[in-house]
Amino acid sequence: MPAGVVSIAEKRRGFWSLLEVARPGERPVPYGILLAGDGADNWTMRLRGPECFDDLDETDLDVLNELGPDLQLKARAMGGNGLLASLEDSLSGFLRISDREMIAYSNAQQAVDRLFDEHVDSEIRRFVTHLPLYALRAAATKFGEGMEVREEAWVRAPENLHLTGDLFAAHVVGRSMEPLIPDGAVCIFRAGVRGSRAGRYLMIEKFDETDFAARYTVKRYARTGAFSESEERDMPIRLEPLNAGFEPFELTSDQFRVVAEFVQVLYA
Repeated sequence: MPAGVVSIAEKRRGFWSLLEVARPGERPVPYGILLAGDGADNWTMRLRGPECFDDLDETDLDVLNELGPDLQLKARAMGGNGLLASLEDSLSGFLRISDREMIAYSNAQQAVDRLFDEHVDSEIRRFVTHLPLYALRAAATKFGEGMEVREEAWVRAPENLHLTGDLFAAHVVGRSMEPLIPDGAVCIFRAGVRGSRAGRYLMIEKFDETDFAARYTVKRYARTGAFSESEERDMPIRLEPLNAGFEPFELTSDQFRVVAEFVQVLYA
């Protein structure tokens, strides 16, 4: 199982259950994790895909295909704990649910992914279900300088993200990109930035920065004016934080390099 990412965020409490698929004459197969929390984490889940079964009849396959969206709709209407109670009262045939267990967590999706790895599917399928996790410096070395760097772990990727070999996860420390990127977040990036960089959120390395804590950073790439690609080498590039408490700065193209583009926050 991949190493967990420790969060210093305040612990929350909720209840989780294991969802199973049961067929006559066969042992139940773990299918997903359901977590009912409070506040913004009212409902979080991760389910396996129906493709993990190669011999389902059409009716059962339709049930599994519609299950995820159906649970999301019901969670919004009933609340997470209400939905767990409803499932406990109604599921007993093809789909079964375990007794709920209490859990303390800092990040709901991270907690669900950990439980999914423990109880449903522990296999790490690189760039299929998981992405490599790096520190910013390690990511910049691997994807900027092409040197071999060992990943800290492999983390489970979002279900709706198509994985390719240029994607990776990295720790981002600092408040300059809040609220988009909270301090300490694990974010997904794509190496090899192509096309216009204007307005995009980029991981960069500043060459003249000796403090490694500040050498690798994420900022919004903004132009100081309209100029051609050939002129860009000599013109300063404005790099902007999102947090108004931090100042933007300008660098010319020979003072920094772009490592990757921010895709989304994985765990905050």
